[in-house]
Formats: sequence, C-alpha cells, structure tokens
Amino acid sequence: MGIGTARQLERIECSIGMLEEAQPIFEHSDNVCHAGVLFLLPSLISQGLMKGKDIYGKLKNGYYGLVSTLLVLAYMSRLVGIKTPEALKLCKPGEFGKIIGLDRVPEVKCLRGKIEEIVEQNKAKEFSSILAQGWISDEQSAYFYIDGHVRVYHGDKAKLTKKYVSREKLCLAGTTEFWVNNELGLPYLVVTGELNEKLKNVIIDQIIPELLKDTASIINEQELQAEPKKPRFTIIFDREAYEPAFFKQIWENHRIAVITYRKGVKDLWNESEFTGCSTKVIGKEITMLLAERRVELSGMQMREIRKLSDSGHQTSIITTNETISTEIVGGKMFSRWSQENFFKYMLQDYEIDKAIEYGIESIEFNKMVVNPFYKDITYKLKKLKEKQNRVKARLMQVLEKNLDASIEEFKQSVQKQAEARETIKAYQDDINEKLMERKQIPYYLALKDMPEENRYNKLKTESKLFINTIKMIAYRAETAVGNIIAPFYARGEDEMRMLVKDIIKSDADLIPDYTNNTLTVVLHTLSTPRANRAAEELCDILNATETVYPATELKLIYKTIGFYST
Repeated sequence: MGIGTARQLERIECSIGMLEEAQPIFEHSDNVCHAGVLFLLPSLISQGLMKGKDIYGKLKNGYYGLVSTLLVLAYMSRLVGIKTPEALKLCKPGEFGKIIGLDRVPEVKCLRGKIEEIVEQNKAKEFSSILAQGWISDEQSAYFYIDGHVRVYHGDKAKLTKKYVSREKLCLAGTTEFWVNNELGLPYLVVTGELNEKLKNVIIDQIIPELLKDTASIINEQELQAEPKKPRFTIIFDREAYEPAFFKQIWENHRIAVITYRKGVKDLWNESEFTGCSTKVIGKEITMLLAERRVELSGMQMREIRKLSDSGHQTSIITTNETISTEIVGGKMFSRWSQENFFKYMLQDYEIDKAIEYGIESIEFNKMVVNPFYKDITYKLKKLKEKQNRVKARLMQVLEKNLDASIEEFKQSVQKQAEARETIKAYQDDINEKLMERKQIPYYLALKDMPEENRYNKLKTESKLFINTIKMIAYRAETAVGNIIAPFYARGEDEMRMLVKDIIKSDADLIPDYTNNTLTVVLHTLSTPRANRAAEELCDILNATETVYPATELKLIYKTIGFYST
C-alpha cells in the first residue's frame, strides 16, 4: 500500500466503496518534517481555501476527499521543492501525511486523479470569482493593477502563438496570463489569453466585466450619480495599453478611470513647475518632484502629471481620475512595481509557469488571428531591409572618404561603389517582390482557414486556473502571516517573507488531545533568537483565532519549543 501506510482497514474499505473518505485522525508525533506549514492554516482558511468545498461537489468515494486534497495542494504550494504532483516522489510521504491527519500523502497518480475529478466540474472560474469578490469587499478596493505574464511553453504538443518574453529577451511560444492585483501586489484574479490578445482588448472583453461584477457590493450608485467626476474604480497599467480613445471609451461606458504612462512625449516642462510632494509607493512614504497640466486627448480632457528624476528625466503619467491629488496619482503609478515583484516572487517560490495537467484544447474555429504567412513575409522583409541598410551605410562611408581622397584613391573606390549600388538594387528587387507577395495575403485569417498542421490551439485552462487560485490563496496567506509577524522582528518589512519561509520549513511536534478537542503544534527552534521571539508573538495571535482544523473538531493551539518546555 506504500511507504507510511498505517490505516490499512480504512484503505481497503475505501477501495471497495464501503467508505466515502478517510477522516483526519492525528496522533502524537515528534519532529514532523515541515509541520511548521500548519502556522499558515488559519490564514489559508481566512483567505477562502475552504470555500472550495462549498463550490465543488463531493469527490468519488476514496481515501482522500475534497478537503484533504485542497489542503495537500495548499501545503504543496509553500513547501520547498514540492510544487507539482511529480515532486511528491521526493518527499517523505508519511511525514507529509501526518500534517493532514492521514497516514501518508497521496501518490502522484492518486493526486492527479483527484485534481482531474475537481477540474472536470468546471467551477474554477466560479471559485476564483467568489474569492475575488470577498477580497475586494474586505479591502474596499478602488484601484486595480493589470499586467500580463507570459507563461513560456517548451513542449511540442500545443501549437501556440509566439510572444516577446522580456525576461528572456526572445520571442517564444507561450500563453499570456493577465493578472489583477492591488497596490501592495496581492492578487485578485487572473484571466488567460488564447492567442496574441492585446492588453487593451483583454481589459475590455474579460477583465472589466469581471471587475464590474466583483465590485458591485462596494459601489454606491447614488454616490456616483451625485458626484459625476467620481470613477467607479481606477485601473492602472503600463504603456502596452496606452490609447486615449480607449480611456475615453471605458469612462463613458462604465465610469472607469485609468492611470498609465503617456507615450510619445518629446517636450520638456520647465523645472520650476515641479514641487516636492510626499506620497506612498507600495506602502512606503517617499518624496518626489511632481508637476501637473491639463491636456486634451481624443476629445477628452485628461490630467498629465510628470515626475522629475535626479538625472533630469521627466516621466509622463496620464489619468482620467479627476478626484485624487497629484501626489496620489504619482504614488499609485509607481506602485505598479509591486506587480513586477509579485511575478518575480511567484516564479521563484510558487513556480506559476508549471503545468498541473498536460493536454491541449481547441480554440473556436471562427476566431480571427493574424495570418502567420503574412507575419512570415513581414519578417523576411524586415531582414532584407536591414541587409540593404547595412550596404547603404557602407556606401555612405566610402562616399565620405572620397571627399578628401586623392585621384588615385578615388579611382580605386569607384568599383566598390558600383558593387554596392548593384547589391542595393538587388535587395530592392527582392523587397518589391516580397511586398507584392504580401499584398496577395490577408492580414487576418480565421482559424478554420489555417492548414490543420499549423492551426493554433491552447493548453488546458481549467486546471491552470484552479491551481492559480490555490496559489493566490497561499500567497495571500503567507503575506498575512508576514504582516502579523513583521512588527515583532527587526527589519520585519524587508525580511518578513524570509522569516515566514523559515517557519514553514521548520519541524514541529503534533500533540492531539481528543478529550479537550485540541491539536497543539509545537514549533521547533528557528535560526536565531529574534526569530524565535517573533514566532512566540505569532503563536499568541494565531491562538486568538481559535481555528479548528478542517473536517475535525480539534482547535489548533500554537506554541514554540522553548515556551512548551517551560
């Protein structure tokens, strides 16, 4: 039955359908590997992990039920080196099993089967949406940061469009996931692009409808009517979606304001216009030099704010939000880096690019895409023009040298000039031929009209959205614990995540008391005395939540080894 198996009778009953699922039963266990992850459990529950059991139906009869599966996936997302089901082969199954109250963690095939049962219910969007509504309502959010993250694909089953990946500085096949976060980088929701959708189109077609639904409970319609300049909410993004007509459209249709960088700025404002302003960037108080002017773009009055850097560079910001001050606009715009930090951290610690389920799905055949043959000819044209320009540059160098050359040197260069002009003409003939060829090819093409061997498809999205939702819950839970512990730890704001990870990877003793219905988690010593003192303060705060372990009646009690021994 596998390493660590101890509840053989229940496993046999489950295998013949006599038991719906095994219930968590904790035994006194010392030195349980990575049991410190249980310090995240109150936050995981408060962030909505157990709402999954209300969204998803009961799984088929088996040893591992829905609650156990959700807990395993949440714990896996934070345990070092266990980000995918395959990585379970590298962990100690019995030790991990003690953390979930069972004899061992499910094996790879079993866990994949459970994930497949959950995914087949097609409720990941509902699960994500309910969580987003709760988070937005709790935080009374009025500002949403939007950016895309390219999930690079290295396989050979899917035929995906190519995208420029800035971190690789290459065009690679992949899928773009568009994330919506708050000012501090906490995620709200994520949507997946099927092809090469522009950020502007994704905002209009997918993100705005979702945000309108998720913010409905916190929007006061009477207040909006009384204050015609007040936006429903504000979205913040980079230059990729810069288009004044788009800003005007979403304001007139939905009363949604924008804050973004302005493109194509060439003029400089007089430095005497700039004044020092105190503002918050990612929660930290800073001072920056700002100036503001009115500007009309696409027939709409907007505000242009510029930041003057120490080097004299002026960063231009455009906003349609008329109700906030200049310094708040500057602070909100530069807080966009919290989202970049979020992507970097999620790549390193949560491995958000990892596939949880392999396979492909078809895309609607009537969907229009940029014709790949058109793109191929355009690329060849670009290369021909580059080669032609290099020859032209060499010819100009020869002509410049001839201005001061002697008669003898001039005669020697005539042949080179003739050869260069012939080469330029040959390239021009090729360019003209490619231009004529491109004119015969439509720029857009329906997927159904593409050859089957080249037709685009997509990676499975339901399982990825489900796992992304679990990882959002885990990231928020980790952040919540970090924020709790930061005031008790020197340089807590900068090092809180390091301390939380130190707690998670630490061993702990598990001491159940079924007489008093408690489960005591005794954390072993951390790396430094100050970390241990911070952990003791965390224990007091977690104990005040009186969290009950899911699917049991055991109230969690947190202690540290030093406190417990006294």
